[in-house]
Amino acid sequence: IYSRTLYGGRISLLVGVTVGVASLAFGILIGLVTGYFRGLDRIVMRVMDGLMAIPAILLALALMALLKASVRNVIIALLIPEIPRVVRVVRASVLSLREQTMVEAARALGAESPRILRVYILPALVAPLIVQGTYICASAMLFEAYLSFLGAGTPPNIPSWGNIMAEARSMFQLASYLIFFPGVFLSLTVLAVNLLGDGMRDALDPRLARRM
Repeated sequence: IYSRTLYGGRISLLVGVTVGVASLAFGILIGLVTGYFRGLDRIVMRVMDGLMAIPAILLALALMALLKASVRNVIIALLIPEIPRVVRVVRASVLSLREQTMVEAARALGAESPRILRVYILPALVAPLIVQGTYICASAMLFEAYLSFLGAGTPPNIPSWGNIMAEARSMFQLASYLIFFPGVFLSLTVLAVNLLGDGMRDALDPRLARRM
């Protein structure tokens, strides 16, 4: 139980970190382009709104029903619902930043759009997006456990906290610790990632840092 729980932690952390980093990468790219070039805004955001209208767990279950059970496909199924959330955050920030004086001055001096996005807008998004990434990581670990518990996540031959708990359901009355230990590890890990996000938000936000 100990070794399977530790190995399951590798899978959960792999899924969480990969989904967090990949959703930030795709979300930043799409959000920057959408927020700065207004002609693409209507088309792209309607697609994002359509994806966000579907509950994330239902969309992930539907995608896993179409794909073969594997860690890679779990990451893809959890990545797609998270990208629109990052896109909305980035787009809202870009719409505000593109009207600031420093951006207008750079545009008046003849700076090209890629340089404006890279030098003046993207650095201002780093702090809030790092915090957003920690919450996505925690959410992805929970959703991976949901999918595996329902039998739609990682295959049974690859231990993860979700399918360990799923396999232990039939033995719960005889050996409840089979569910207890992976459940505690999952809860503590998600709590730790959320606390990390709160701490990074306090450290990276100048107003909160001055107040503290």
